[in-house]
Amino acid sequence: MASVSAPSQTAPAPTAPLQRGIVKMVLSGCAIIVRGQPRGGPPPERQINLSNIRAGAMARRAAQGQPDTKDTPDEPWAFQAREFLRKKLIGKEVCFTVEIRTALGREYGMVYLGKDTTGENIAESLVNEGLATVRREGIRGNNPEQARLCELEDQAKSSKKGMWSEGGGTHTIRDIKYTIENPRNFVDSLHQKPINAIIEHVRDGSVVRALLLPDYYLVTVMLSGVKCPTFKREADVETPEPFAAEAKFFTESRLLQRDVQIILESCPNQIILGTILHPNGNITELLLKEGFARCVDWSMAVYTQGAEKLRAAERSAKERKVRIWKDYVAPTANLDQKDRQFVAKVMQVVNADAMVVKLNSGEYKTIHLSSIRPPRNEGENKDKDKRFRPLYDIPYMFEAREFLRKKLIGKKVNVTVDYIRAATGPGEGTPAFPERTCATVTIGGINIAEALVSKGLATVIRYRQDDDQRSSHYDELLAAEARAIKNGKGLHSKKEVPIHRVADISGETQKAKQFFPFLQRAGRSEAVVEYVFSGSRLKLYMPKETCLITFLLAGIECPRSSRNLPGGMQVAEPFSDEAMLFTKELVLQREVEVEVESMDKAGNFIGWLHIEGVNLSVALVENALSKVHFTAERSAYYKTLVSAEDACRQRKEKIWANYEEKPVEEVVHVSEEKERVANYRPVYVTEIADTLHFYTQDVETGGQLESLMETMRAEIAAQPPVEGSYSARRGDYCIAKFADGEWYRARVEKVESPAKVHVFYIDYGNREVVSSTRLAAIPPAFSTRTLPAQATEYAFAFIQVPQDEDARADVVDCVVRDIQNSQCLLNVEYSGATCPHVTIQFGDTKDDVGLGLVKEGLVMVDVRKEKHLQKMVSEAMGCTALNIWRYGDFRADDADEFGYSR
Repeated sequence: MASVSAPSQTAPAPTAPLQRGIVKMVLSGCAIIVRGQPRGGPPPERQINLSNIRAGAMARRAAQGQPDTKDTPDEPWAFQAREFLRKKLIGKEVCFTVEIRTALGREYGMVYLGKDTTGENIAESLVNEGLATVRREGIRGNNPEQARLCELEDQAKSSKKGMWSEGGGTHTIRDIKYTIENPRNFVDSLHQKPINAIIEHVRDGSVVRALLLPDYYLVTVMLSGVKCPTFKREADVETPEPFAAEAKFFTESRLLQRDVQIILESCPNQIILGTILHPNGNITELLLKEGFARCVDWSMAVYTQGAEKLRAAERSAKERKVRIWKDYVAPTANLDQKDRQFVAKVMQVVNADAMVVKLNSGEYKTIHLSSIRPPRNEGENKDKDKRFRPLYDIPYMFEAREFLRKKLIGKKVNVTVDYIRAATGPGEGTPAFPERTCATVTIGGINIAEALVSKGLATVIRYRQDDDQRSSHYDELLAAEARAIKNGKGLHSKKEVPIHRVADISGETQKAKQFFPFLQRAGRSEAVVEYVFSGSRLKLYMPKETCLITFLLAGIECPRSSRNLPGGMQVAEPFSDEAMLFTKELVLQREVEVEVESMDKAGNFIGWLHIEGVNLSVALVENALSKVHFTAERSAYYKTLVSAEDACRQRKEKIWANYEEKPVEEVVHVSEEKERVANYRPVYVTEIADTLHFYTQDVETGGQLESLMETMRAEIAAQPPVEGSYSARRGDYCIAKFADGEWYRARVEKVESPAKVHVFYIDYGNREVVSSTRLAAIPPAFSTRTLPAQATEYAFAFIQVPQDEDARADVVDCVVRDIQNSQCLLNVEYSGATCPHVTIQFGDTKDDVGLGLVKEGLVMVDVRKEKHLQKMVSEAMGCTALNIWRYGDFRADDADEFGYSR
């Protein structure tokens, strides 16, 4: 601003009263702005020009929109004069007298540092330092102040101070840079290091104009992470938002024309964001704490001094309801403390952002993770005929659900409710949503929502700036999302999205029939309980087979739940809800093991389910929520089930509450003798094991196997697998190259090392140890779903396998010689622990192979108690004694009285 001095033609005012104020701003070496004390708002202020002196004019930028005007540089020593006053006066109390007031209202007077005129005369100090000249025109000889100024100027000239020094003062003119060609590069070049600056102007509470030192860049800086109320200009009328003037004064009174350090943090859209550091504190935090500003998400991410400090400061202002927060109502204001923070057990993961938890009171509550959005389906479902299943069809939904399930199910978590999202009605294109409790869920100090976002399995919701319903850790969520985007994780990955082809064979009778033999032979299979229909009816996901099945618990009769039937609603049986809740709490979304025993007409599998060593059927009976079904008699768990049922019956618990013991009646059991069924079918014997078990193929399906093998080998020949590309895992189906150079279907049984992989040829029954270079992934068209494994394991009926290794080897050699790689006739006689026991006849003579072994004296007869098998046993027992019998009946030494038992 150009300096002015008092015009000589204006008459002096009468003796002026002494006035006081605080220096707000120094405009130049001879002009200052003084303000009063604030009372209920920003205080009044006035410009005081120093009488009788003149300092150099400060640089001035050309008027915007007027191309003819040019920038005006500093006059020599003008900036030094301004700086002299700025460092001496800013924020200090001064007293002044107004000697002259012009017609235009401009005031001139004397200014003293302090409360009275005994303080330092500012005009005299400037002249003494050679930073201002005395206006000698119109000086009156009887004015001692004017005479004193002339005397000080003469001394400064003789001492060659300031402008009176040699050289003309061109070195004191600043090269001010009003614009920066590339602000982003300029900010990046500073590497977020603090840079010295002077705050030259405060536009509003959070936007300032700063002079960067020592290169004199004049830049506009917006405080990172916050926004204050602003002044809106419409039709040249400036209207302040509530508390805008107060916020501006708050910043002005602390920063205007102060020496500060600024960290320039970012430059989005040509807007320079930064943090201003003052020895007395951080203005950003102070504005928030005093309720003059609110946090803004878009610039919070670049704030380098800790976003959590800003959130804490804002939270403090909200709690105290100061200034812009005077009408603030917290999102959880209506909740008791026990409802805001609690510990709960996760029972079910409903979605990638929601879960059902069980409170200590036993109540169930659905919790949604605050401020995150689960994976969504982009675009319409392409296959209109296919039923849309969000869990498997939305990219990364399954991965997100599995992440939560594995980390949380059955675990206790800390829940902090952030807000309650009100229920919404259906709108155009939007569904209705019930009321939602949104919370931050942590386990072991880990924020689950943040972990999901950091893995790219969820995104962060963006809010309107005035929307306070958000996560209490919103900034951490934004930072986690930025990391996930940078690292290309999950939803942000440029790779192909994972596809989950999960076959749902629930109720599909034909598919279930094809799948049943495989599951039955597999023994215990891994599964995940996806849904609980009732206490004993569940839907399982089989991860290895990637399919969904309906599974019924074997051996028990559970109370039926209510359900819709063609004839109307079926009423729920007593304790059906309790049984379902028990099963849910124990197994829902847990990893379990299942043994499939049979299948019903509807395509549902029946068997036993185990979780962490607990048999669910037994557990339901033990808790008096189920009865034992007669089909359990043939299972290994029958005694345990009956024992548990008897205990509950005696205690008269739950379903046994009204039980009355019936009088025992003597019943004479008339047993009908069962006839042995002889139904021989042709088979082809492919392998004899050392244990005397053997493998066969059905002659009826042999043609299908040959056709499949020819087609498979032709495809492999056309597209040979890459050697070494297959990574073998136990239980996987694959193809293996046999010694004859041909490929066969196989199953991996054990992996010792890449060079030693144990495989079982599923269509022939033989085993081999091969290198992984001789293995490859099985083409889907030739999997066991297309044609089940053709080799079936059997054992000889009515025969005891010799314990002596040499004797057993003789038997195996004999059997290999007689029936391996030949067509025979086979009949199943009875079930065994691992496989059916059969009699087998030569294809041509129809002679019994096992009977022949007994006659040769190579094996002993296994005495069976079943009456319908006695004829076969008697026939075998009457054979001649050869080989192992050549020394007599050695079994007598193993009798019980000698301490042996078979």
